[in-house]
Amino acid sequence: MLSRLNPRQREAVEYVGGPLLVLAGAGSGKTSVITTKIAYLIKECGIKAHKIAAVTFTNKAAREMKERVGKLVQGKESRGLTVSTFHNLGLNIIRKEHKTLGYKAGFSLFDDQDTKSLIKDLMHKDFQTDADIIGMVQHMISNWKNDLIEPEQALGLAENDKETLAAAVYREYDRHLQAYNAVDFDDLIRLPVRLFRDHPDILERWQNKIHYMLVDEYQDTNVSQYLLVKLIIGYRGALTVVGDDDQSIYAWRGARPENLVKLGEDFPSLRIVKLEQNYRSTSLILRAANTLIANNPHVYEKTLWSEMGQGEQIRVISCRNEDAEAERVVTEILTHRIKKDASYKDFSILYRGNHQSRILEIKLQAFQVPYKISGGTSFFARHEIKDIMGYLKILVNPDDDNAFLRVINMPRREIGPSTLEKLGTYANQRHISMFHACSELGLEQSLSEKQVDKLRRFNHWLEKTRQRCYQDDSISAIREMIHDIDYEGWLHQNSSSPQVAERRMANVRILVDSLQDTLKRMQDDDDSASIEDAIARLVLRDMMEQQAEEDDSDRVQLMTLHSAKGLEYPHVYIVGMEEDLLPHRNSIDDGNIEEERRLAYVGITRARQTLTLTMAAQRKQFGEMLNCTPSRFLDELPPEDLAWEGKEQEPDKAKRERGRAALDSLKKSLGL
Repeated sequence: MLSRLNPRQREAVEYVGGPLLVLAGAGSGKTSVITTKIAYLIKECGIKAHKIAAVTFTNKAAREMKERVGKLVQGKESRGLTVSTFHNLGLNIIRKEHKTLGYKAGFSLFDDQDTKSLIKDLMHKDFQTDADIIGMVQHMISNWKNDLIEPEQALGLAENDKETLAAAVYREYDRHLQAYNAVDFDDLIRLPVRLFRDHPDILERWQNKIHYMLVDEYQDTNVSQYLLVKLIIGYRGALTVVGDDDQSIYAWRGARPENLVKLGEDFPSLRIVKLEQNYRSTSLILRAANTLIANNPHVYEKTLWSEMGQGEQIRVISCRNEDAEAERVVTEILTHRIKKDASYKDFSILYRGNHQSRILEIKLQAFQVPYKISGGTSFFARHEIKDIMGYLKILVNPDDDNAFLRVINMPRREIGPSTLEKLGTYANQRHISMFHACSELGLEQSLSEKQVDKLRRFNHWLEKTRQRCYQDDSISAIREMIHDIDYEGWLHQNSSSPQVAERRMANVRILVDSLQDTLKRMQDDDDSASIEDAIARLVLRDMMEQQAEEDDSDRVQLMTLHSAKGLEYPHVYIVGMEEDLLPHRNSIDDGNIEEERRLAYVGITRARQTLTLTMAAQRKQFGEMLNCTPSRFLDELPPEDLAWEGKEQEPDKAKRERGRAALDSLKKSLGL
């Protein structure tokens, strides 16, 4: 089990005498350390699997970790092991302790769109419906929750009109969530922390439940996540965290790289192990990364090194404009694909902002190069999935007014907005949900007999469906519900073609199958798991995953530098190496160059064999062609390792020869 590890990795696995910080550089095998350590704790230290919790930030990372542990620990030994995201762990805690937190079983989980919709409704009363203001308020509420600041505290801390407005909305928003028996994404960490702080007996129970904890990507934790870990671990310090302060690129969403330093303050006996051997990149690529990041201040110094050989020089290509830059990158990929006998999927184009992908797409299409843009439409963001998820949410939580409003007229039931407004007013006066208000006798005082009849027919049908869910086979009941509303017919009426309607219906079937699989897996681990729990887990997956299916087809990969974290490719192009792009203008204005430098470092360390950096002398902005300045980060790379092209005007002959070579390669690739 330990024989494949290097000495530092082995030290990290074998140390169990106290809290441990593993400073894991890019490509240094951190996942191997975490998974091997879980197996070591079970096999060599005698800790039962159900007493161990490993947490990370994405479902993909958690799934990979669980699969790798499964190869080392099998059968009964692995039963009950928790390998999950932070938010999944929080959801499980809330599910077990919902009564103490003041929630009914089957509480709803609000996603980003639900949150935005509720905030918009609350702000509409003050005629503040501007999308930018709504987004600003949503972001501030999220930050307050992550920093464990309650609504009344936020009002007291407000320093200007914007903060006062956001704090007032926060108070109303929090009150409405409670009334809807709902929590949002940030509550999944905030509420367990508050629970543990207020109820030492419950905290002690969870401390006894989790004897050892491992945390991946620790530099990305925020205030509430750090406190959740600290509370669960308590005085024992049975903790291993793995992180890299040089890859902390999420300050904009609350990540605190200083948590690595705070760990040493809170746990004086903290041991530090550095993983500096890189198994991914050539020595020249690593030297560039080390030299660049050395310009940032460090509490813990580390230097990546590799046995992968010296490798090719890093090329820096200066182009006359963004159009020439995009064309150069695409023709180079075509040329190198032939020369290096590579696949399209071996090439990745990285950029700072999503807007940079447009011209790249045009060029890739023009040269018939297959490509994939990461971070496209989420499976769960599709209209048909949002529709059926609305029905699932209200099946398990009739108090979810957001879900009620989404499904009441889908398909059309001729229940107009004025009817719904009167129903909402009545429900608020009675302090009940809109669903339950439909069945009250007093509703006739507010609505006409015809309106009440339509609402009650919907209410009666949905209540019967709910009963079938709990009394019979819940998955069969859900499939019958989709058939009852003739959702397939609705899709055919509202899609651009029969083929589109069939694709959308296929997505609905995938959703129901996924729900069935989720319920089965949960019941294998916990007999008491219900359809409510499975739907809550599915809602959380909706919020955590950008894409439902993983795609390994042969296509050039396009993505932002943020999206590239955790990935690697043989050949990497980073485009737009210019001031105002990388580093970004906002970061320059805010004096946050260090995080931009870390972002460039992340991009560089994605490359295994070759790295190319490109820039444009001119770029169009708001219809005007502007001159660009090369990124300051280029000056921070070791000059002897760089091969510049286009820095001085190339002779026309050299340009023609290079163009002819690219054209010959293109013809060959197209079979011409």
